[in-house]
Amino acid sequence: MLNSLDGLAAEFEQHRARLRAVAYHMTGSLAEAEDAVQEAWLRLSRTDPAGIDNLPGWLTAVVARLCLDVLRARAVRPEDPARRRLPDPVLSGPDGVGPEQQALLADSVGLAMLVVLDTLSAAERTAFVLHDVFAVPFEDIARLAGRSTNAMKQLASRGRRRVRDGVPRPDPDPTRRRAVADAFFAAAREGDFDALLAVLDPDVVVRADLGPAQTLRTLRGAHAVAREAARFARLTQDVRPVLVNGGAGRIAIRGGAPFAVLGLTVADGRVAALDVIVGPHRLRALGISLTEVARSAGTAPLSAPGESSGGGNGRAGLR
Repeated sequence: MLNSLDGLAAEFEQHRARLRAVAYHMTGSLAEAEDAVQEAWLRLSRTDPAGIDNLPGWLTAVVARLCLDVLRARAVRPEDPARRRLPDPVLSGPDGVGPEQQALLADSVGLAMLVVLDTLSAAERTAFVLHDVFAVPFEDIARLAGRSTNAMKQLASRGRRRVRDGVPRPDPDPTRRRAVADAFFAAAREGDFDALLAVLDPDVVVRADLGPAQTLRTLRGAHAVAREAARFARLTQDVRPVLVNGGAGRIAIRGGAPFAVLGLTVADGRVAALDVIVGPHRLRALGISLTEVARSAGTAPLSAPGESSGGGNGRAGLR
Protein backbone atom coordinates (compact mmCIF):
# COMPACT_ATOMS: atom_id res chain seq x y z
CA MET A 1 0.00 0.00 0.00
CA LEU A 2 2.84 2.40 0.85
CA ASN A 3 4.88 1.65 -2.28
CA SER A 4 3.32 4.46 -4.32
CA LEU A 5 2.47 8.09 -3.63
CA ASP A 6 -1.21 7.36 -4.26
CA GLY A 7 -1.09 4.51 -1.79
CA LEU A 8 0.67 6.71 0.75
CA ALA A 9 -1.96 9.43 0.28
CA ALA A 10 -4.78 6.92 0.77
CA GLU A 11 -3.15 5.68 3.97
CA PHE A 12 -2.66 9.24 5.20
CA GLU A 13 -6.35 10.08 4.63
CA GLN A 14 -7.32 7.31 7.03
CA HIS A 15 -5.52 9.21 9.80
CA ARG A 16 -6.42 12.79 8.80
CA ALA A 17 -9.42 13.16 11.14
CA ARG A 18 -7.47 12.06 14.21
CA LEU A 19 -4.52 14.26 13.30
CA ARG A 20 -6.80 17.30 12.95
CA ALA A 21 -8.31 16.52 16.35
CA VAL A 22 -4.86 16.31 17.95
CA ALA A 23 -3.81 19.60 16.39
CA TYR A 24 -7.08 21.35 17.26
CA HIS A 25 -6.84 20.36 20.91
CA MET A 26 -3.22 21.40 21.10
CA THR A 27 -3.69 24.81 19.45
CA GLY A 28 -7.40 25.68 19.78
CA SER A 29 -7.20 26.96 16.20
CA LEU A 30 -8.92 25.31 13.23
CA ALA A 31 -6.61 27.05 10.75
CA GLU A 32 -3.43 26.10 12.61
CA ALA A 33 -4.71 22.55 12.98
CA GLU A 34 -5.23 22.28 9.24
CA ASP A 35 -1.78 23.78 8.58
CA ALA A 36 -0.15 21.22 10.86
CA VAL A 37 -1.93 18.32 9.16
CA GLN A 38 -0.96 19.57 5.70
CA GLU A 39 2.65 19.99 6.77
CA ALA A 40 2.61 16.43 8.14
CA TRP A 41 1.48 15.19 4.74
CA LEU A 42 4.26 17.13 2.98
CA ARG A 43 6.85 15.66 5.31
CA LEU A 44 5.45 12.16 4.80
CA SER A 45 5.49 12.55 1.02
CA ARG A 46 9.21 13.40 1.19
CA THR A 47 10.04 10.48 3.52
CA ASP A 48 10.88 6.90 2.62
CA PRO A 49 7.94 4.95 4.10
CA ALA A 50 10.14 1.88 4.44
CA GLY A 51 11.79 3.59 7.39
CA ILE A 52 8.48 4.13 9.24
CA ASP A 53 7.54 1.24 11.51
CA ASN A 54 4.38 2.77 12.96
CA LEU A 55 2.75 5.26 10.59
CA PRO A 56 -0.04 6.49 12.96
CA GLY A 57 2.51 7.08 15.71
CA TRP A 58 4.92 8.79 13.30
CA LEU A 59 2.23 11.13 12.01
CA THR A 60 0.97 11.95 15.50
CA ALA A 61 4.52 12.80 16.58
CA VAL A 62 5.04 15.08 13.57
CA VAL A 63 1.76 16.94 14.15
CA ALA A 64 2.42 17.20 17.88
CA ARG A 65 5.90 18.67 17.32
CA LEU A 66 4.51 21.23 14.88
CA CYS A 67 1.82 22.23 17.38
CA LEU A 68 4.33 22.35 20.23
CA ASP A 69 6.35 24.81 18.13
CA VAL A 70 3.20 26.95 17.72
CA LEU A 71 2.58 26.93 21.48
CA ARG A 72 6.20 27.82 22.26
CA ALA A 73 6.09 30.69 19.75
CA ARG A 74 2.95 32.04 21.44
CA ALA A 75 4.68 31.94 24.81
CA VAL A 76 7.48 34.21 23.61
CA ARG A 77 5.02 36.57 21.86
CA PRO A 78 2.43 37.33 24.56
CA GLU A 79 1.27 40.37 22.59
CA ASP A 80 0.12 38.10 19.75
CA PRO A 81 -3.66 38.52 19.13
CA ALA A 82 -4.01 34.72 19.30
CA ARG A 83 -3.34 35.05 23.04
CA ARG A 84 -6.21 37.49 23.46
CA ARG A 85 -8.97 35.48 21.91
CA LEU A 86 -11.18 32.50 22.59
CA PRO A 87 -10.41 29.22 20.84
CA ASP A 88 -12.17 28.53 17.55
CA PRO A 89 -15.57 26.90 18.11
CA VAL A 90 -16.69 23.79 16.26
CA LEU A 91 -20.24 24.42 15.10
CA SER A 92 -22.91 21.93 14.12
CA GLY A 93 -26.66 21.88 13.66
CA PRO A 94 -28.93 21.74 16.70
CA ASP A 95 -30.03 18.18 15.97
CA GLY A 96 -26.63 16.61 16.52
CA VAL A 97 -22.91 16.61 15.83
CA GLY A 98 -21.98 15.24 12.41
CA PRO A 99 -19.26 12.62 11.91
CA GLU A 100 -16.63 15.16 10.83
CA GLN A 101 -17.24 17.42 13.81
CA GLN A 102 -17.39 14.46 16.20
CA ALA A 103 -14.00 13.23 15.01
CA LEU A 104 -12.57 16.71 15.52
CA LEU A 105 -14.00 17.09 19.02
CA ALA A 106 -12.60 13.82 20.42
CA ASP A 107 -15.04 12.92 23.19
CA SER A 108 -16.83 16.27 22.87
CA VAL A 109 -14.21 18.37 24.61
CA GLY A 110 -16.07 21.63 25.13
CA LEU A 111 -15.03 25.19 24.46
CA ALA A 112 -14.68 25.80 28.21
CA MET A 113 -11.99 23.12 28.42
CA LEU A 114 -10.11 24.63 25.49
CA VAL A 115 -10.15 27.97 27.31
CA VAL A 116 -8.50 26.34 30.33
CA LEU A 117 -6.01 24.54 28.08
CA ASP A 118 -4.94 27.98 26.83
CA THR A 119 -3.79 28.79 30.37
CA LEU A 120 -1.39 25.81 30.51
CA SER A 121 2.24 25.98 29.54
CA ALA A 122 3.16 24.49 26.17
CA ALA A 123 4.65 21.41 27.84
CA GLU A 124 1.68 20.93 30.19
CA ARG A 125 -0.81 21.19 27.35
CA THR A 126 1.17 18.78 25.18
CA ALA A 127 1.45 16.20 27.95
CA PHE A 128 -2.20 16.44 29.00
CA VAL A 129 -3.73 16.50 25.51
CA LEU A 130 -1.61 13.72 24.05
CA HIS A 131 -1.88 11.39 27.05
CA ASP A 132 -5.27 12.09 28.62
CA VAL A 133 -7.25 12.85 25.46
CA PHE A 134 -5.49 10.75 22.81
CA ALA A 135 -3.84 8.00 24.92
CA VAL A 136 -0.32 8.56 23.58
CA PRO A 137 2.21 6.79 25.86
CA PHE A 138 4.31 9.07 28.05
CA GLU A 139 7.48 7.57 26.60
CA ASP A 140 6.50 8.78 23.12
CA ILE A 141 5.50 12.21 24.43
CA ALA A 142 8.85 12.53 26.22
CA ARG A 143 10.77 11.81 23.01
CA LEU A 144 8.96 14.44 20.97
CA ALA A 145 9.13 17.07 23.74
CA GLY A 146 12.78 16.40 24.57
CA ARG A 147 12.07 15.72 28.25
CA SER A 148 12.10 12.73 30.57
CA THR A 149 9.13 10.41 30.92
CA ASN A 150 8.74 11.33 34.59
CA ALA A 151 8.76 15.03 33.72
CA MET A 152 5.95 14.54 31.20
CA LYS A 153 3.92 12.57 33.76
CA GLN A 154 4.26 15.44 36.22
CA LEU A 155 3.31 18.00 33.57
CA ALA A 156 0.24 15.99 32.59
CA SER A 157 -0.76 15.74 36.24
CA ARG A 158 -0.52 19.51 36.67
CA GLY A 159 -2.56 20.04 33.51
CA ARG A 160 -5.14 17.52 34.70
CA ARG A 161 -5.60 19.35 38.00
CA ARG A 162 -6.01 22.69 36.22
CA VAL A 163 -8.64 21.24 33.92
CA ARG A 164 -10.47 19.50 36.76
CA ASP A 165 -10.51 22.65 38.89
CA GLY A 166 -11.25 25.07 36.06
CA VAL A 167 -13.85 23.34 33.89
CA PRO A 168 -17.43 22.78 35.12
CA ARG A 169 -18.59 19.22 34.60
CA PRO A 170 -21.16 19.54 31.80
CA ASP A 171 -24.60 18.01 32.17
CA PRO A 172 -24.49 14.77 30.13
CA ASP A 173 -28.14 15.01 29.01
CA PRO A 174 -28.38 17.02 25.74
CA THR A 175 -32.14 17.51 26.18
CA ARG A 176 -31.57 19.08 29.58
CA ARG A 177 -28.76 21.25 28.22
CA ARG A 178 -31.05 22.49 25.46
CA ALA A 179 -33.87 23.20 27.94
CA VAL A 180 -31.57 25.26 30.17
CA ALA A 181 -30.25 27.19 27.17
CA ASP A 182 -33.79 27.86 25.96
CA ALA A 183 -34.77 29.12 29.42
CA PHE A 184 -31.72 31.38 29.59
CA PHE A 185 -32.31 33.00 26.21
CA ALA A 186 -36.05 33.35 26.80
CA ALA A 187 -35.41 35.12 30.10
CA ALA A 188 -32.80 37.37 28.49
CA ARG A 189 -35.12 38.25 25.62
CA GLU A 190 -37.94 39.14 28.02
CA GLY A 191 -35.63 41.02 30.39
CA ASP A 192 -36.78 38.80 33.26
CA PHE A 193 -34.02 39.37 35.80
CA ASP A 194 -35.37 36.89 38.36
CA ALA A 195 -35.72 34.16 35.73
CA LEU A 196 -32.13 34.80 34.63
CA LEU A 197 -30.87 34.47 38.19
CA ALA A 198 -32.76 31.19 38.52
CA VAL A 199 -31.03 29.66 35.49
CA LEU A 200 -27.53 31.04 36.16
CA ASP A 201 -25.01 29.39 38.46
CA PRO A 202 -24.09 31.88 41.22
CA ASP A 203 -20.45 31.71 40.07
CA VAL A 204 -21.19 31.81 36.33
CA VAL A 205 -18.43 33.24 34.16
CA VAL A 206 -18.77 34.99 30.80
CA ARG A 207 -15.74 35.24 28.49
CA ALA A 208 -16.22 37.64 25.59
CA ASP A 209 -13.92 37.85 22.56
CA LEU A 210 -14.69 41.26 21.06
CA GLY A 211 -12.03 41.55 18.38
CA PRO A 212 -8.30 41.58 17.61
CA ALA A 213 -7.72 45.00 19.18
CA GLN A 214 -9.72 44.19 22.31
CA THR A 215 -8.70 42.52 25.56
CA LEU A 216 -10.59 39.31 26.23
CA ARG A 217 -13.30 40.39 28.67
CA THR A 218 -14.33 38.26 31.65
CA LEU A 219 -17.46 38.81 33.73
CA ARG A 220 -18.30 36.79 36.85
CA GLY A 221 -21.31 36.32 39.07
CA ALA A 222 -24.99 35.72 38.35
CA HIS A 223 -26.17 39.30 38.99
CA ALA A 224 -23.57 40.90 36.72
CA VAL A 225 -24.14 38.32 33.97
CA ALA A 226 -27.94 38.66 34.20
CA ARG A 227 -27.73 42.41 33.66
CA GLU A 228 -25.41 42.01 30.69
CA ALA A 229 -27.45 39.17 29.16
CA ALA A 230 -30.63 41.26 29.15
CA ARG A 231 -28.77 44.16 27.56
CA PHE A 232 -27.18 41.95 24.91
CA ALA A 233 -30.53 40.34 24.09
CA ARG A 234 -32.06 43.74 23.31
CA LEU A 235 -29.38 44.24 20.66
CA THR A 236 -29.75 40.77 19.09
CA GLN A 237 -33.37 39.68 18.93
CA ASP A 238 -32.68 36.99 16.32
CA VAL A 239 -30.82 34.05 17.86
CA ARG A 240 -30.72 30.57 16.32
CA PRO A 241 -29.87 27.30 18.07
CA VAL A 242 -26.61 25.52 17.27
CA LEU A 243 -24.25 23.14 18.97
CA VAL A 244 -20.93 24.69 19.98
CA ASN A 245 -18.32 21.97 20.52
CA GLY A 246 -21.19 19.59 21.13
CA GLY A 247 -22.81 21.80 23.78
CA ALA A 248 -25.78 24.16 23.68
CA GLY A 249 -25.26 27.42 21.83
CA ARG A 250 -26.68 30.15 19.65
CA ILE A 251 -25.81 32.23 16.62
CA ALA A 252 -26.98 35.82 17.04
CA ILE A 253 -28.07 37.62 13.87
CA ARG A 254 -28.07 41.35 13.17
CA GLY A 255 -28.95 42.91 9.85
CA GLY A 256 -29.31 39.46 8.28
CA ALA A 257 -25.71 38.50 9.05
CA PRO A 258 -24.09 36.51 11.86
CA PHE A 259 -23.11 38.86 14.67
CA ALA A 260 -21.99 36.55 17.49
CA VAL A 261 -21.53 32.91 18.44
CA LEU A 262 -22.45 31.95 22.00
CA GLY A 263 -21.52 28.66 23.63
CA LEU A 264 -23.02 27.62 26.97
CA THR A 265 -21.67 25.19 29.52
CA VAL A 266 -24.61 23.75 31.46
CA ALA A 267 -23.81 22.05 34.77
CA ASP A 268 -26.24 20.90 37.47
CA GLY A 269 -29.16 22.38 35.58
CA ARG A 270 -27.72 25.91 35.36
CA VAL A 271 -25.54 27.92 33.02
CA ALA A 272 -22.04 27.72 34.51
CA ALA A 273 -20.12 29.39 31.68
CA LEU A 274 -20.90 31.42 28.59
CA ASP A 275 -18.31 31.98 25.86
CA VAL A 276 -19.06 34.69 23.32
CA ILE A 277 -17.27 35.47 20.06
CA VAL A 278 -18.38 38.77 18.53
CA GLY A 279 -17.60 40.41 15.20
CA PRO A 280 -16.97 39.64 11.54
CA HIS A 281 -13.19 39.28 11.98
CA ARG A 282 -13.70 35.83 13.47
CA LEU A 283 -17.06 34.90 11.99
CA ARG A 284 -15.79 35.38 8.45
CA ALA A 285 -13.38 32.49 8.98
CA LEU A 286 -16.33 30.39 10.17
CA GLY A 287 -18.67 31.57 7.40
CA ILE A 288 -19.06 28.22 5.68
CA SER A 289 -19.81 26.48 8.96
CA LEU A 290 -22.33 29.15 9.92
CA THR A 291 -24.16 28.78 6.62
CA GLU A 292 -24.27 25.01 6.95
CA VAL A 293 -25.55 25.28 10.50
CA ALA A 294 -28.31 27.68 9.45
CA ARG A 295 -29.34 25.31 6.67
CA SER A 296 -29.39 22.28 8.97
CA ALA A 297 -31.48 24.24 11.46
CA GLY A 298 -34.06 24.93 8.77
CA THR A 299 -33.56 28.68 8.92
CA ALA A 300 -33.23 31.16 6.09
CA PRO A 301 -29.78 31.38 4.47
CA LEU A 302 -27.43 33.79 6.19
CA SER A 303 -25.36 36.36 4.37
CA ALA A 304 -21.63 36.14 4.87
CA PRO A 305 -20.33 38.17 7.81
CA GLY A 306 -19.51 41.72 6.84
CA GLU A 307 -21.63 41.63 3.66
CA SER A 308 -24.66 43.25 5.24
CA SER A 309 -24.62 46.96 5.92
CA GLY A 310 -26.57 46.25 9.10
CA GLY A 311 -23.85 44.02 10.53
CA GLY A 312 -22.00 46.90 12.15
CA ASN A 313 -18.57 46.50 13.60
CA GLY A 314 -19.54 43.67 15.93
CA ARG A 315 -18.69 45.58 19.09
CA ALA A 316 -22.06 46.79 20.32
CA GLY A 317 -22.87 45.17 23.65
CA LEU A 318 -20.49 43.37 26.02
CA ARG A 319 -18.16 46.34 25.80
